[in-house]
Amino acid sequence: MKILAIGNSFSRDATAYLHQLLTDCGVNNTIVNLYIGGCPLERHWRNIEQNRADYEYQRNGQIVERRMSIQQALAEEEWDVIITQQASHDSGWAESYEPFLTLIVDYLRKEAPRAKLWLHQTWAYEKDSNHDNFMRYSRDQALMYRKLTACYRDAAKRHGMQLIPCGDVIQALRQEAPFRYGEGGMSLCRDGYHMHLIYGRYALSCTWARALCGAELEESGYVPVSECDPALTADASLLALIRRVAMTVCDEEVK
Repeated sequence: MKILAIGNSFSRDATAYLHQLLTDCGVNNTIVNLYIGGCPLERHWRNIEQNRADYEYQRNGQIVERRMSIQQALAEEEWDVIITQQASHDSGWAESYEPFLTLIVDYLRKEAPRAKLWLHQTWAYEKDSNHDNFMRYSRDQALMYRKLTACYRDAAKRHGMQLIPCGDVIQALRQEAPFRYGEGGMSLCRDGYHMHLIYGRYALSCTWARALCGAELEESGYVPVSECDPALTADASLLALIRRVAMTVCDEEVK
């Protein structure tokens, strides 16, 4: 399974552990994330138009000292799956998606006709996030979640794409006792919007693995270790909870 993400720091969070998790589940895989921090769909399209090698190349969760264009990435491998997303701050604003998503999808279907195209549903910010653009959602996590969910579902339907329901999984986990941040639980974010280096990133990887590959996560023995903070340790019971919720939400998405 060869998976290409055209994204930003949110797809970086999602792919940080994906290669290792899929390998543990018996799936031979190559994962590439093309990264520009905060990159929206409009800039992705401009980069395609101008063949700009502006992306940091991340392979199998590791940052590689390469700069790459989308054209170069498409030529490098015959991709099974290509994933893109809107920048988180624009995710709840339908007018920000077009015409750029249409242009990107048409281009990818022409240049990589064998690849299946997916949309990565990003997540709402933490309740007390200090992100500059949280004010666009009245600093209301539930409002941001509702708006981005409506936009992603509409975009996926319009373009005949499937959705990786990361936003749904994160919001579902926030209802579980260990992650009820407003009641003293742990936040799934590390800074109010990016994912926690262990549990948040692991949740995203589980969601991608289940949605894209139907990975059987119940018996997975993979334990994530953060390259950013190797001293962080993972609680096995929390990892099991995350796997269970990710599988439930992904399986509901397929129905």
